Amino acid sequence: MLKLAVKLVFGIFRLIFKNRNNLIFENLALRQQLAVQRRNIKRPCLRNRDRFFWALLSQIWTDWKSTLLIVKPETVVKWHRQGFKLYWRWKSKSKPGRPRISKEIRDLIKRMVHENPYWGAPRIHSELYLLGYDIAESTISKYLLRTPQPPSQTWKTFLKNHVDQTASIDFFTVLTVTFQILYCFIILWHEKRKIVHFNITTNPSSLWTAQQIKEAFPYDQSPKYLLRDRDAIYGHVFQQTINNMGIKEVVTAAKSPWQNPFVERLIDSIRRECLDHVIIFNRKHLHRILTSYREYYLNVRTHLSLAKNSPVPRKIEPKSKGKVIAIEQVGGLHHLYKRVA
Repeated sequence: MLKLAVKLVFGIFRLIFKNRNNLIFENLALRQQLAVQRRNIKRPCLRNRDRFFWALLSQIWTDWKSTLLIVKPETVVKWHRQGFKLYWRWKSKSKPGRPRISKEIRDLIKRMVHENPYWGAPRIHSELYLLGYDIAESTISKYLLRTPQPPSQTWKTFLKNHVDQTASIDFFTVLTVTFQILYCFIILWHEKRKIVHFNITTNPSSLWTAQQIKEAFPYDQSPKYLLRDRDAIYGHVFQQTINNMGIKEVVTAAKSPWQNPFVERLIDSIRRECLDHVIIFNRKHLHRILTSYREYYLNVRTHLSLAKNSPVPRKIEPKSKGKVIAIEQVGGLHHLYKRVA
């Protein structure tokens, strides 16, 4: 309080030499500080409105430092900078800058990076440009996922590159009404999920199995790779026949049917969609049933891996073609739906 009193005395003498505007601002500054000093606390506590007052006064009065008693000039400058930051923060929220690209494009960029780990921003930018998206390459770099490149291509990619040259074979058993065991041999071409050949026997042998391969792939139409398990039925005669035809055998690990998934899935479909619903009388009856199911499988049954179409592609029929009718397949177990005029 003593310092304030001394300051007031000197202020009276300066009134004679100061103009009216300086007198008004100085009087206002001193009154504000007195109001702070009158608060019944040991240390004056400055509120936000006090900080705002001094920040504003420092902008409109050049001699504001001469009247400061409870704070330092550097503190007022700091308050002003903080107010400047708050102002521009509010302004940025009310009027944002460059808008973000749509979620569709962001998801597409992530998808391209995931599916093509060797691509960079320029390559993805080119692909998006050809798809009709006009965005900057720097924007693509912003949303690019920085994932480590794999040391090798995945097995899924490797198998897809050879799927058109690969077939798989397997046996499955069927019980007749008299409990006779029939052995069904089936060959599946991976590319179009096409059942190339099947046959039935009661006494499978290496010679009989080799003959089925010859009947399935005549005139140099054999695949490059043949996937099979370690069944002892694929003996020396079978292996010699395969080598003479220029086919390379790919043998799965022991007790690992998941390594031959395509033909295993086919056998599961045959059982679930056909054989589990009929009673087989003899070999001829089973051959007739499997022939009917093969026609349904190739020409009617849809597959997710074939873009929801059949191995022999079906055309999309427009609504204008007519009403929908159902045609029985596999003795009525399944149906084909078509439009007719």
